[in-house]
Amino acid sequence: MADMGEGGGGHEKGGKKRAKKGSTRVDMTPLVDLAFLLLTFFVMTSTFSKPKVMSLIYPAKPKDNQVVDDGPKINNAITFLLSENRIFYYEGEYYPIGNTKGKPATQLSETDFGPTGLRKLITEKNNYVLLNVKKYDAQFAKRMITDKERTELIKKAKENTKALKVLIKTDDKAVCKNFIDVIDELRIAQVGMMAPVDLMASEYELIKAKLK
Repeated sequence: MADMGEGGGGHEKGGKKRAKKGSTRVDMTPLVDLAFLLLTFFVMTSTFSKPKVMSLIYPAKPKDNQVVDDGPKINNAITFLLSENRIFYYEGEYYPIGNTKGKPATQLSETDFGPTGLRKLITEKNNYVLLNVKKYDAQFAKRMITDKERTELIKKAKENTKALKVLIKTDDKAVCKNFIDVIDELRIAQVGMMAPVDLMASEYELIKAKLK
């Protein structure tokens, strides 16, 4: 790996011989091979962290002959409408004025983004999932179930018909920060089924009436 070369001989004044100095040359080729071997070792044995993302459920697109203004048919659901730093909502199915089912027209309620507003609302509505999560966490702490079993049980609880479903709709005046705040609150409340969907024309009219 290293070669010793000779150089620098000669005589000094007075006829004395000057000591020869050796020069060192290091061959770096084996070190390069070692570096690649170590790199390969760490790549093959390391576990890469998975990206932390939140899955969103997107509803299927309506068919050509389907009336979009009928509203989605889902149970135990709440729909949030965002506009101008304000948040409105209604529960259950949406019924426009003069709907064919003869149901009373949907009325919007309003809340805020504070802990006693949005967070309290969705926590109370998603109480079924939160109680199950608390139960499974306790069982996991006592080593009654494994972490994998706990994850599967929580997933099933979120998919249960008793779990809260959330639809999020925004108009052209909605603020992106408010949308992110809603998503964060849904994660805190362990809401597993949520979907951003398009705002219907009649819903937009209700929002404009509230903003006046």
